[in-house]
Amino acid sequence: MEVSLNVLAVIGSLQFGYNTGVINAPEQKLRIFFQNISMERYGEPFSESATTMVWSFAVAIFSVGGMIGSFSVGAMVNKFGRRKSMLISNILALLGGGLMGLSALTRSFEMVIIGRLVIGVFCGLCTGLTPMYVGEITPTAVRGAFGTLHQLGVVVGILIAQVFGLEFLLGSATLWPMLLALTIIPAILQSIMLPFCPESPRYMLIVLNQEEEARKALVRLRNSEDVSDDLQEMKEEGMRMAKEKKVSILELFRSPNYRQPIIIAIILQLSQQLSGINAVFYYSTSIFGSTGVTQPIYATIGAGAVNTVFTVVSLFLVERAGRRTLHLIGLGGMAISALIITISLSYKTNQSLSYLAIVAVFTFVASFEMGPGPIPWFIVAELFSQGPRPAAIAVAGFSNWTANFLVGLSFLKLEELCGPYVFIIFMVFLILFFIFTFLKVPETKGRTFDDIARGFAASAAKGLESSGPEAIVTGPPDSRDAAPLSPTEKVPMVDFPQKQ
Repeated sequence: MEVSLNVLAVIGSLQFGYNTGVINAPEQKLRIFFQNISMERYGEPFSESATTMVWSFAVAIFSVGGMIGSFSVGAMVNKFGRRKSMLISNILALLGGGLMGLSALTRSFEMVIIGRLVIGVFCGLCTGLTPMYVGEITPTAVRGAFGTLHQLGVVVGILIAQVFGLEFLLGSATLWPMLLALTIIPAILQSIMLPFCPESPRYMLIVLNQEEEARKALVRLRNSEDVSDDLQEMKEEGMRMAKEKKVSILELFRSPNYRQPIIIAIILQLSQQLSGINAVFYYSTSIFGSTGVTQPIYATIGAGAVNTVFTVVSLFLVERAGRRTLHLIGLGGMAISALIITISLSYKTNQSLSYLAIVAVFTFVASFEMGPGPIPWFIVAELFSQGPRPAAIAVAGFSNWTANFLVGLSFLKLEELCGPYVFIIFMVFLILFFIFTFLKVPETKGRTFDDIARGFAASAAKGLESSGPEAIVTGPPDSRDAAPLSPTEKVPMVDFPQKQ
Protein backbone atom coordinates (compact mmCIF):
# COMPACT_ATOMS: atom_id res chain seq x y z
CA MET A 1 0.00 0.00 0.00
CA GLU A 2 2.76 2.45 0.97
CA VAL A 3 4.72 1.77 -2.21
CA SER A 4 1.73 2.32 -4.51
CA LEU A 5 0.74 5.51 -2.67
CA ASN A 6 4.27 6.89 -2.89
CA VAL A 7 4.43 6.10 -6.60
CA LEU A 8 1.07 7.84 -7.10
CA ALA A 9 2.25 10.86 -5.11
CA VAL A 10 5.47 11.26 -7.12
CA ILE A 11 3.47 11.73 -10.33
CA GLY A 12 3.71 15.37 -9.26
CA SER A 13 7.50 15.02 -9.19
CA LEU A 14 7.44 13.49 -12.66
CA GLN A 15 5.43 16.51 -13.81
CA PHE A 16 8.09 18.83 -12.40
CA GLY A 17 10.86 16.96 -14.23
CA TYR A 18 8.92 16.73 -17.49
CA ASN A 19 8.08 20.43 -17.60
CA THR A 20 11.66 21.35 -16.68
CA GLY A 21 13.13 19.40 -19.60
CA VAL A 22 10.39 19.59 -22.23
CA ILE A 23 11.06 23.17 -23.35
CA ASN A 24 14.61 22.44 -24.62
CA ALA A 25 13.82 20.10 -27.54
CA PRO A 26 11.39 22.35 -29.48
CA GLU A 27 13.44 25.55 -29.02
CA GLN A 28 14.03 26.17 -32.74
CA LYS A 29 10.41 25.33 -33.60
CA LEU A 30 9.15 27.78 -30.98
CA ARG A 31 11.48 30.51 -32.23
CA ILE A 32 10.10 30.03 -35.76
CA PHE A 33 6.55 30.05 -34.31
CA PHE A 34 7.24 33.39 -32.57
CA GLN A 35 8.53 34.90 -35.81
CA ASN A 36 5.60 33.58 -37.84
CA ILE A 37 3.11 35.12 -35.43
CA SER A 38 4.96 38.43 -35.62
CA MET A 39 4.80 38.29 -39.42
CA GLU A 40 1.05 37.58 -39.36
CA ARG A 41 0.34 40.40 -36.89
CA TYR A 42 2.80 43.12 -37.81
CA GLY A 43 3.88 42.26 -41.37
CA GLU A 44 7.47 41.53 -40.36
CA PRO A 45 9.16 38.89 -38.20
CA PHE A 46 10.72 39.60 -34.83
CA SER A 47 14.38 40.53 -34.96
CA GLU A 48 16.82 37.91 -33.73
CA SER A 49 17.26 39.75 -30.44
CA ALA A 50 13.49 40.14 -29.96
CA THR A 51 12.96 36.42 -30.67
CA THR A 52 15.65 35.54 -28.12
CA MET A 53 14.01 37.84 -25.59
CA VAL A 54 10.57 36.24 -26.04
CA TRP A 55 12.12 32.77 -25.90
CA SER A 56 14.12 33.58 -22.75
CA PHE A 57 11.01 35.01 -21.13
CA ALA A 58 9.04 31.85 -21.93
CA VAL A 59 11.77 29.75 -20.29
CA ALA A 60 12.39 31.99 -17.26
CA ILE A 61 8.69 32.54 -16.44
CA PHE A 62 8.50 28.86 -15.44
CA SER A 63 10.85 29.54 -12.49
CA VAL A 64 8.85 32.63 -11.50
CA GLY A 65 5.75 30.46 -11.34
CA GLY A 66 7.72 27.93 -9.31
CA MET A 67 8.65 30.58 -6.77
CA ILE A 68 4.99 31.58 -6.39
CA GLY A 69 3.84 27.98 -6.08
CA SER A 70 6.51 26.88 -3.61
CA PHE A 71 5.84 29.89 -1.38
CA SER A 72 2.12 29.01 -1.33
CA VAL A 73 2.61 25.44 -0.11
CA GLY A 74 2.40 26.26 3.61
CA ALA A 75 -0.88 28.16 3.41
CA MET A 76 -2.42 25.60 1.06
CA VAL A 77 -1.68 22.48 3.12
CA ASN A 78 -2.82 24.14 6.33
CA LYS A 79 -6.17 25.01 4.74
CA PHE A 80 -6.87 21.95 2.58
CA GLY A 81 -4.58 19.20 3.87
CA ARG A 82 -1.97 17.25 1.93
CA ARG A 83 -4.06 15.03 -0.35
CA LYS A 84 -6.67 17.63 -1.27
CA SER A 85 -3.93 20.17 -2.02
CA MET A 86 -2.37 17.78 -4.55
CA LEU A 87 -5.78 17.26 -6.10
CA ILE A 88 -6.47 21.01 -6.38
CA SER A 89 -3.02 21.73 -7.82
CA ASN A 90 -3.74 19.42 -10.77
CA ILE A 91 -6.26 22.01 -11.98
CA LEU A 92 -3.27 24.22 -12.75
CA ALA A 93 -1.63 21.41 -14.75
CA LEU A 94 -4.78 21.05 -16.87
CA LEU A 95 -5.00 24.81 -17.39
CA GLY A 96 -1.30 25.32 -18.19
CA GLY A 97 -1.08 22.29 -20.48
CA GLY A 98 -4.27 23.34 -22.28
CA LEU A 99 -2.97 26.87 -22.90
CA MET A 100 0.30 25.63 -24.38
CA GLY A 101 -1.38 22.90 -26.41
CA LEU A 102 -3.82 25.33 -28.02
CA SER A 103 -1.27 28.09 -28.66
CA ALA A 104 -0.55 27.06 -32.27
CA LEU A 105 -4.24 26.63 -33.07
CA THR A 106 -5.10 30.10 -31.71
CA ARG A 107 -1.92 31.64 -33.17
CA SER A 108 -0.86 33.10 -29.84
CA PHE A 109 2.68 32.91 -28.46
CA GLU A 110 1.35 34.66 -25.33
CA MET A 111 -0.50 31.44 -24.49
CA VAL A 112 2.83 29.60 -24.40
CA ILE A 113 4.20 32.13 -21.93
CA ILE A 114 1.09 32.18 -19.72
CA GLY A 115 0.91 28.38 -19.87
CA ARG A 116 4.54 28.13 -18.73
CA LEU A 117 3.77 30.48 -15.83
CA VAL A 118 0.77 28.42 -14.73
CA ILE A 119 2.69 25.16 -15.08
CA GLY A 120 5.50 26.74 -13.05
CA VAL A 121 3.08 27.51 -10.19
CA PHE A 122 1.86 23.91 -10.38
CA CYS A 123 5.40 22.49 -10.28
CA GLY A 124 6.32 24.82 -7.40
CA LEU A 125 3.44 23.35 -5.42
CA CYS A 126 4.52 19.81 -6.36
CA THR A 127 8.07 20.34 -5.06
CA GLY A 128 6.60 21.03 -1.63
CA LEU A 129 3.48 18.84 -1.54
CA THR A 130 5.07 15.60 -2.74
CA PRO A 131 8.02 15.40 -0.28
CA MET A 132 5.72 16.47 2.57
CA TYR A 133 3.07 13.83 1.86
CA VAL A 134 5.62 11.09 1.23
CA GLY A 135 7.54 11.97 4.40
CA GLU A 136 4.42 11.94 6.57
CA ILE A 137 2.93 8.63 5.39
CA THR A 138 6.20 6.67 5.42
CA PRO A 139 7.66 4.77 8.43
CA THR A 140 10.80 6.26 9.98
CA ALA A 141 12.94 3.25 9.05
CA VAL A 142 12.45 3.71 5.28
CA ARG A 143 11.63 7.42 5.13
CA GLY A 144 14.86 8.31 3.31
CA ALA A 145 14.42 5.63 0.65
CA PHE A 146 10.85 6.68 -0.08
CA GLY A 147 11.86 10.34 0.08
CA THR A 148 14.28 9.67 -2.79
CA LEU A 149 11.28 8.70 -4.93
CA HIS A 150 10.58 12.42 -5.40
CA GLN A 151 13.91 12.92 -7.17
CA LEU A 152 13.42 9.68 -9.09
CA GLY A 153 10.13 11.07 -10.38
CA VAL A 154 11.91 14.28 -11.42
CA VAL A 155 14.68 12.55 -13.39
CA VAL A 156 12.27 10.10 -15.03
CA GLY A 157 10.18 13.11 -16.09
CA ILE A 158 13.25 14.79 -17.61
CA LEU A 159 14.18 11.57 -19.44
CA ILE A 160 10.63 11.18 -20.82
CA ALA A 161 10.74 14.80 -22.04
CA GLN A 162 14.08 14.18 -23.78
CA VAL A 163 12.78 11.04 -25.52
CA PHE A 164 9.42 12.48 -26.61
CA GLY A 165 11.20 15.63 -27.75
CA LEU A 166 13.03 13.74 -30.50
CA GLU A 167 12.24 15.00 -34.00
CA PHE A 168 10.54 11.79 -35.17
CA LEU A 169 8.26 11.65 -32.09
CA LEU A 170 6.72 14.89 -30.78
CA GLY A 171 9.59 17.32 -31.39
CA SER A 172 8.55 18.16 -34.96
CA ALA A 173 7.33 21.49 -36.31
CA THR A 174 3.70 20.36 -36.19
CA LEU A 175 3.59 18.25 -33.02
CA TRP A 176 5.43 20.46 -30.50
CA PRO A 177 2.14 21.80 -29.03
CA MET A 178 1.19 18.21 -28.18
CA LEU A 179 4.63 17.75 -26.56
CA LEU A 180 3.98 20.73 -24.25
CA ALA A 181 0.39 19.66 -23.55
CA LEU A 182 1.31 16.07 -22.67
CA THR A 183 1.56 17.12 -19.02
CA ILE A 184 -2.25 16.94 -18.89
CA ILE A 185 -2.29 13.12 -19.00
CA PRO A 186 -0.48 12.40 -15.69
CA ALA A 187 -2.51 15.17 -14.03
CA ILE A 188 -5.76 13.46 -15.05
CA LEU A 189 -4.42 10.07 -13.95
CA GLN A 190 -3.42 11.36 -10.50
CA SER A 191 -6.71 13.24 -10.08
CA ILE A 192 -8.69 10.05 -10.73
CA MET A 193 -6.69 7.99 -8.22
CA LEU A 194 -6.03 10.47 -5.38
CA PRO A 195 -9.59 10.35 -3.93
CA PHE A 196 -9.00 6.66 -3.14
CA CYS A 197 -5.83 7.45 -1.15
CA PRO A 198 -5.79 8.23 2.59
CA GLU A 199 -4.95 11.67 3.93
CA SER A 200 -1.71 11.99 5.88
CA PRO A 201 -2.42 10.37 9.28
CA ARG A 202 0.02 12.78 10.90
CA TYR A 203 -2.02 15.71 9.57
CA MET A 204 -5.33 14.15 10.68
CA LEU A 205 -4.13 13.41 14.20
CA ILE A 206 -2.00 16.44 14.99
CA VAL A 207 -3.78 19.18 13.04
CA LEU A 208 -7.39 17.94 12.82
CA ASN A 209 -7.34 15.92 16.07
CA GLN A 210 -9.10 13.00 14.36
CA GLU A 211 -7.45 10.07 16.12
CA GLU A 212 -9.77 7.34 14.85
CA GLU A 213 -9.46 8.51 11.23
CA ALA A 214 -5.68 8.69 11.64
CA ARG A 215 -5.65 5.13 13.03
CA LYS A 216 -7.69 3.84 10.08
CA ALA A 217 -5.33 5.56 7.64
CA LEU A 218 -2.32 4.02 9.38
CA VAL A 219 -3.89 0.55 9.26
CA ARG A 220 -4.31 0.95 5.49
CA LEU A 221 -0.79 2.29 5.06
CA ARG A 222 1.01 -0.27 7.25
CA ASN A 223 -1.25 -3.17 6.29
CA SER A 224 -1.38 -4.06 9.99
CA GLU A 225 -3.83 -3.57 12.86
CA ASP A 226 -0.99 -2.82 15.28
CA VAL A 227 -0.18 0.85 14.69
CA SER A 228 0.10 1.85 18.34
CA ASP A 229 3.77 2.81 18.08
CA ASP A 230 3.11 5.16 15.15
CA LEU A 231 0.13 6.71 16.92
CA GLN A 232 2.10 7.21 20.13
CA GLU A 233 4.97 8.88 18.28
CA MET A 234 2.50 11.24 16.55
CA LYS A 235 0.72 12.00 19.85
CA GLU A 236 4.01 12.93 21.49
CA GLU A 237 4.81 15.26 18.60
CA GLY A 238 1.28 16.68 18.82
CA MET A 239 1.56 17.35 22.57
CA ARG A 240 4.86 19.11 22.02
CA MET A 241 3.37 21.13 19.16
CA ALA A 242 0.36 22.11 21.32
CA LYS A 243 2.73 23.87 23.70
CA GLU A 244 4.14 25.97 20.88
CA LYS A 245 2.55 29.00 19.29
CA LYS A 246 1.78 28.97 15.57
CA VAL A 247 5.01 29.09 13.58
CA SER A 248 5.17 31.72 10.84
CA ILE A 249 7.89 32.10 8.23
CA LEU A 250 9.41 35.00 10.17
CA GLU A 251 9.38 32.91 13.34
CA LEU A 252 11.56 30.32 11.62
CA PHE A 253 14.37 32.87 11.53
CA ARG A 254 13.63 34.57 14.86
CA SER A 255 13.39 31.49 17.07
CA PRO A 256 16.70 29.85 18.12
CA ASN A 257 14.91 26.47 17.93
CA TYR A 258 14.22 26.85 14.21
CA ARG A 259 17.01 29.14 13.01
CA GLN A 260 19.63 26.43 12.58
CA PRO A 261 17.46 23.86 10.77
CA ILE A 262 16.02 26.48 8.39
CA ILE A 263 19.53 27.70 7.51
CA ILE A 264 20.58 24.09 6.88
CA ALA A 265 17.47 23.55 4.73
CA ILE A 266 18.17 26.68 2.64
CA ILE A 267 21.87 25.90 2.13
CA LEU A 268 21.10 22.34 1.06
CA GLN A 269 18.58 23.63 -1.49
CA LEU A 270 21.19 26.07 -2.80
CA SER A 271 23.72 23.23 -3.02
CA GLN A 272 21.38 21.58 -5.52
CA GLN A 273 20.80 24.55 -7.82
CA LEU A 274 24.28 26.14 -7.57
CA SER A 275 26.03 22.83 -8.18
CA GLY A 276 26.15 23.43 -11.94
CA ILE A 277 23.98 20.47 -12.94
CA ASN A 278 21.99 22.59 -15.40
CA ALA A 279 25.23 23.93 -16.88
CA VAL A 280 26.50 20.39 -17.46
CA PHE A 281 23.33 19.42 -19.30
CA TYR A 282 23.60 22.64 -21.32
CA TYR A 283 27.19 21.77 -22.30
CA SER A 284 26.67 18.03 -22.73
CA THR A 285 25.60 18.13 -26.39
CA SER A 286 28.63 20.20 -27.42
CA ILE A 287 30.95 18.03 -25.32
CA PHE A 288 29.67 14.85 -26.96
CA GLY A 289 29.78 16.49 -30.37
CA SER A 290 33.45 17.44 -29.95
CA THR A 291 34.39 13.76 -29.59
CA GLY A 292 32.92 12.86 -32.97
CA VAL A 293 29.58 11.50 -31.76
CA THR A 294 27.35 11.85 -34.84
CA GLN A 295 24.11 12.16 -32.87
CA PRO A 296 25.05 13.96 -29.62
CA ILE A 297 21.38 14.29 -28.65
CA TYR A 298 21.30 10.55 -28.00
CA ALA A 299 24.37 10.84 -25.78
CA THR A 300 22.56 13.58 -23.87
CA ILE A 301 19.62 11.21 -23.43
CA GLY A 302 22.20 8.69 -22.19
CA ALA A 303 23.22 11.21 -19.54
CA GLY A 304 19.55 11.42 -18.59
CA ALA A 305 19.48 7.64 -18.26
CA VAL A 306 22.53 7.78 -15.96
CA ASN A 307 20.59 10.39 -14.00
CA THR A 308 17.78 7.89 -13.49
CA VAL A 309 19.96 4.86 -12.71
CA PHE A 310 21.94 6.59 -9.97
CA THR A 311 18.79 7.99 -8.41
CA VAL A 312 17.66 4.39 -8.02
CA VAL A 313 21.08 3.54 -6.53
CA SER A 314 20.76 6.33 -3.96
CA LEU A 315 17.27 5.06 -3.11
CA PHE A 316 18.83 1.83 -1.85
CA LEU A 317 21.85 3.48 -0.22
CA VAL A 318 20.23 6.36 1.67
CA GLU A 319 19.06 4.24 4.61
CA ARG A 320 22.37 2.39 4.76
CA ALA A 321 24.96 5.13 4.31
CA GLY A 322 22.84 8.01 5.61
CA ARG A 323 21.85 11.38 4.17
CA ARG A 324 24.95 13.28 5.24
CA THR A 325 27.42 10.74 3.84
CA LEU A 326 25.72 10.54 0.44
CA HIS A 327 25.49 14.32 0.20
CA LEU A 328 29.20 14.66 0.94
CA ILE A 329 30.09 11.95 -1.62
CA GLY A 330 27.91 13.67 -4.21
CA LEU A 331 29.37 17.13 -3.64
CA GLY A 332 32.95 15.80 -3.66
CA GLY A 333 32.43 13.81 -6.86
CA MET A 334 30.84 16.80 -8.59
CA ALA A 335 33.69 19.14 -7.59
CA ILE A 336 36.33 16.76 -9.00
CA SER A 337 34.28 16.20 -12.17
CA ALA A 338 33.82 19.97 -12.66
CA LEU A 339 37.61 20.41 -12.57
CA ILE A 340 38.11 17.63 -15.13
CA ILE A 341 35.40 19.10 -17.41
CA THR A 342 37.12 22.50 -17.26
CA ILE A 343 40.52 21.05 -18.16
CA SER A 344 39.03 18.93 -20.97
CA LEU A 345 37.09 21.82 -22.52
CA SER A 346 40.17 24.05 -22.34
CA TYR A 347 42.15 21.62 -24.52
CA LYS A 348 39.58 20.52 -27.11
CA THR A 349 42.28 19.65 -29.64
CA ASN A 350 43.39 16.74 -27.47
CA GLN A 351 41.10 13.86 -28.47
CA SER A 352 41.82 11.79 -25.34
CA LEU A 353 40.83 14.73 -23.14
CA SER A 354 37.57 15.00 -25.08
CA TYR A 355 36.73 11.42 -24.17
CA LEU A 356 37.73 12.19 -20.58
CA ALA A 357 35.18 15.03 -20.67
CA ILE A 358 32.43 12.51 -21.49
CA VAL A 359 33.43 10.38 -18.52
CA ALA A 360 33.48 13.49 -16.34
CA VAL A 361 29.96 14.49 -17.48
CA PHE A 362 28.58 11.08 -16.60
CA THR A 363 30.43 11.12 -13.25
CA PHE A 364 29.12 14.60 -12.51
CA VAL A 365 25.53 13.53 -13.22
CA ALA A 366 25.91 10.30 -11.21
CA SER A 367 27.38 12.20 -8.23
CA PHE A 368 24.52 14.71 -8.35
CA GLU A 369 21.94 11.95 -8.07
CA MET A 370 23.81 10.33 -5.16
CA GLY A 371 23.31 13.35 -2.91
CA PRO A 372 22.54 16.93 -4.03
CA GLY A 373 19.72 15.74 -6.31
CA PRO A 374 17.40 13.83 -3.95
CA ILE A 375 18.48 14.68 -0.40
CA PRO A 376 17.67 18.42 -0.13
CA TRP A 377 14.03 17.77 -1.07
CA PHE A 378 13.11 15.30 1.66
CA ILE A 379 15.54 16.22 4.45
CA VAL A 380 13.65 19.50 4.97
CA ALA A 381 10.61 17.54 6.15
CA GLU A 382 12.87 15.58 8.51
CA LEU A 383 14.42 18.64 10.13
CA PHE A 384 11.09 20.06 11.36
CA SER A 385 8.18 18.85 13.45
CA GLN A 386 4.55 19.10 12.29
CA GLY A 387 4.04 22.74 13.37
CA PRO A 388 6.84 24.54 11.49
CA ARG A 389 7.10 21.98 8.65
CA PRO A 390 4.73 23.68 6.13
CA ALA A 391 6.41 27.08 6.56
CA ALA A 392 9.88 25.51 6.37
CA ILE A 393 9.08 23.62 3.17
CA ALA A 394 7.68 26.82 1.65
CA VAL A 395 10.89 28.74 2.47
CA ALA A 396 13.14 25.90 1.26
CA GLY A 397 11.19 25.49 -1.99
CA PHE A 398 11.21 29.24 -2.60
CA SER A 399 15.01 29.27 -2.09
CA ASN A 400 15.42 26.43 -4.59
CA TRP A 401 13.26 28.05 -7.26
CA THR A 402 14.87 31.46 -6.75
CA ALA A 403 18.35 29.97 -7.19
CA ASN A 404 17.07 28.09 -10.25
CA PHE A 405 15.77 31.35 -11.72
CA LEU A 406 19.02 33.26 -11.02
CA VAL A 407 21.20 30.51 -12.52
CA GLY A 408 19.00 30.38 -15.62
CA LEU A 409 19.13 34.16 -15.92
CA SER A 410 22.90 34.51 -15.49
CA PHE A 411 24.39 31.32 -16.91
CA LEU A 412 24.44 32.31 -20.58
CA LYS A 413 26.18 35.59 -19.72
CA LEU A 414 28.65 33.82 -17.43
CA GLU A 415 29.35 31.26 -20.14
CA GLU A 416 29.93 34.07 -22.63
CA LEU A 417 32.39 35.78 -20.28
CA CYS A 418 34.17 32.72 -18.85
CA GLY A 419 33.77 30.02 -21.50
CA PRO A 420 34.61 26.55 -20.13
CA TYR A 421 36.05 28.17 -17.00
CA VAL A 422 32.47 28.78 -15.85
CA PHE A 423 32.70 25.36 -14.18
CA ILE A 424 35.39 26.71 -11.86
CA ILE A 425 32.69 28.94 -10.34
CA PHE A 426 30.51 25.90 -9.68
CA MET A 427 33.49 23.97 -8.31
CA VAL A 428 34.09 26.70 -5.72
CA PHE A 429 30.42 26.57 -4.70
CA LEU A 430 30.62 22.77 -4.41
CA ILE A 431 33.66 22.95 -2.15
CA LEU A 432 31.94 25.51 0.10
CA PHE A 433 28.80 23.35 0.30
CA PHE A 434 30.97 20.32 1.11
CA ILE A 435 32.59 22.16 4.03
CA PHE A 436 29.22 23.38 5.32
CA THR A 437 27.69 19.88 5.12
CA PHE A 438 30.67 18.32 6.90
CA LEU A 439 30.61 20.85 9.73
CA LYS A 440 26.95 21.70 10.20
CA VAL A 441 24.56 19.08 8.82
CA PRO A 442 23.49 16.33 11.25
CA GLU A 443 22.62 12.78 10.28
CA THR A 444 18.84 12.21 10.43
CA LYS A 445 18.81 8.54 9.42
CA GLY A 446 16.59 6.48 11.72
CA ARG A 447 15.44 9.48 13.81
CA THR A 448 11.80 10.44 14.35
CA PHE A 449 10.63 13.95 13.49
CA ASP A 450 10.10 14.80 17.15
CA ASP A 451 13.46 13.33 18.09
CA ILE A 452 15.26 15.62 15.63
CA ALA A 453 13.25 18.69 16.71
CA ARG A 454 14.11 18.04 20.37
CA GLY A 455 17.75 17.85 19.42
CA PHE A 456 17.74 21.25 17.76
CA ALA A 457 15.82 22.74 20.71
CA ALA A 458 18.32 21.32 23.20
CA SER A 459 21.20 22.59 21.08
CA ALA A 460 19.66 26.07 20.90
CA ALA A 461 19.17 26.11 24.68
CA LYS A 462 22.79 25.14 25.26
CA GLY A 463 23.95 27.74 22.76
CA LEU A 464 22.22 30.49 24.74
CA GLU A 465 24.12 29.43 27.83
CA SER A 466 27.58 29.41 26.27
CA SER A 467 29.57 31.59 23.93
CA GLY A 468 31.03 28.74 21.83
CA PRO A 469 29.41 26.30 19.42
CA GLU A 470 27.73 23.28 20.92
CA ALA A 471 26.84 19.84 19.63
CA ILE A 472 23.50 19.15 17.97
CA VAL A 473 21.56 16.55 19.91
CA THR A 474 19.25 14.42 17.82
CA GLY A 475 19.03 11.43 20.08
CA PRO A 476 16.19 10.37 22.39
CA PRO A 477 15.43 12.34 25.56
CA ASP A 478 17.61 10.19 27.78
CA SER A 479 20.72 10.86 25.68
CA ARG A 480 20.59 14.65 25.37
CA ASP A 481 24.04 15.14 26.78
CA ALA A 482 25.67 13.17 23.95
CA ALA A 483 26.18 14.75 20.56
CA PRO A 484 25.20 12.54 17.63
CA LEU A 485 28.07 11.28 15.57
CA SER A 486 28.48 11.36 11.83
CA PRO A 487 27.88 8.16 9.87
CA THR A 488 31.55 7.33 10.39
CA GLU A 489 30.83 7.38 14.15
CA LYS A 490 33.84 9.63 14.66
CA VAL A 491 32.92 13.24 13.89
CA PRO A 492 30.50 14.96 16.31
CA MET A 493 28.01 17.33 14.73
CA VAL A 494 28.43 20.93 15.77
CA ASP A 495 26.02 23.82 16.13
CA PHE A 496 25.98 27.29 14.62
CA PRO A 497 27.58 29.85 16.95
CA GLN A 498 24.84 31.75 18.73
CA LYS A 499 24.71 35.52 18.63
CA GLN A 500 25.29 37.13 21.95
